[in-house]
Amino acid sequence: MPKRRRKSFWDIFDEFFEDIFEDIDREFRDWMKRMERFEELAEEFGERRVFGPYVYGFSITIGPDGKPIIKEFGNVRRIAGRPRISEEREPLVDIIEDKDIITIVAEVPGVSKEDIDVKIKGRTLIISAASGDRKYYKEVELPTDVKPETAKASYRNGVLEVKVEKAEKEKEKGFKIKIE
Repeated sequence: MPKRRRKSFWDIFDEFFEDIFEDIDREFRDWMKRMERFEELAEEFGERRVFGPYVYGFSITIGPDGKPIIKEFGNVRRIAGRPRISEEREPLVDIIEDKDIITIVAEVPGVSKEDIDVKIKGRTLIISAASGDRKYYKEVELPTDVKPETAKASYRNGVLEVKVEKAEKEKEKGFKIKIE
């Protein structure tokens, strides 16, 4: 009769992570079944459109308040609990805020720099790109007001980097009141 190993405190974590990965696997398989059914229905009604590969991913970072921030990217969106595929992919974007400059880094592989259009409207940076079957679109909400005329962009190896200076906040001018 084989001897049973005694459970340790760390076994709890093994079971926890196994459960998480099983849930992720089950969710992914369910999603794939729904996508296959969606394609079958589209073929039945003669409205089959192919946008290229399905792209979906996410990035998890910890915010300054200690809470996780989840950013999704790709061309698959969940609307009303159902996946929806769009023609445009949403690139993965990071915002790095320094004392005087905001740097926005976006992944837009497969296009040339001539195909990329970057605009600033108020506190929103709009990135759009199109080249053949690759289309990207993202509206990035900036953390503070910026000076659009100072913006500089570079593109290398599929990575777009935009640097823009922060706008100086107007100092509040007050009126000193003499106390009698």
